[in-house]
Amino acid sequence: MIKAATKRPLENMPRRGSGSSLAGVDRNALERDRRLYMKELFSRLSFLLPSLAAKRSVTELLDQAITHIRQLGEKVEMLNKQKKQLHQGCSSTDHQDQTRGIRSCSSNVLTVREVGSMLEVCMKIGSNKTFMLHQVIQVLEKEATQVVNVSYSNIGGIIFYTIIAQAVSPRIGVETATVHERLKELVF
Repeated sequence: MIKAATKRPLENMPRRGSGSSLAGVDRNALERDRRLYMKELFSRLSFLLPSLAAKRSVTELLDQAITHIRQLGEKVEMLNKQKKQLHQGCSSTDHQDQTRGIRSCSSNVLTVREVGSMLEVCMKIGSNKTFMLHQVIQVLEKEATQVVNVSYSNIGGIIFYTIIAQAVSPRIGVETATVHERLKELVF
């Protein structure tokens, strides 16, 4: 973690162009302190980003930070849509959401999403459906994925499952549409 002692507010950072107040100060020392401070800030930024490579240039680091922030924003929007859909409940008619993979029918919801070489499967299963989790895992394994994590919550008779699977061959990836179609047969 980042120690509080290493954090320095920007107000304490020496500034250029202050006129006569810098006349007696060693400019080389100020520049060295500024570089160390910037290096510390980039190091903290690098620590906060998902790591793809051990060493990154400053421009790569900033590009990755921008990309990561945009992806987080998109994820927040998608999760807000899913939350809104779950709070509204399911109507008696089937409907397909614009985000790929969300289908709602008689209180069941299925979301299949690819994140890099990982596959995230989220399901909301109502109490009116007999459901076998091992069948879902078998489908994922037949589609060349390895299940990494499974979690579930039971809230008022509705079970929420989240399954994270990794592609056996990251170069090839996983065909999410095929996985979604096969899982849809089990869930609905």
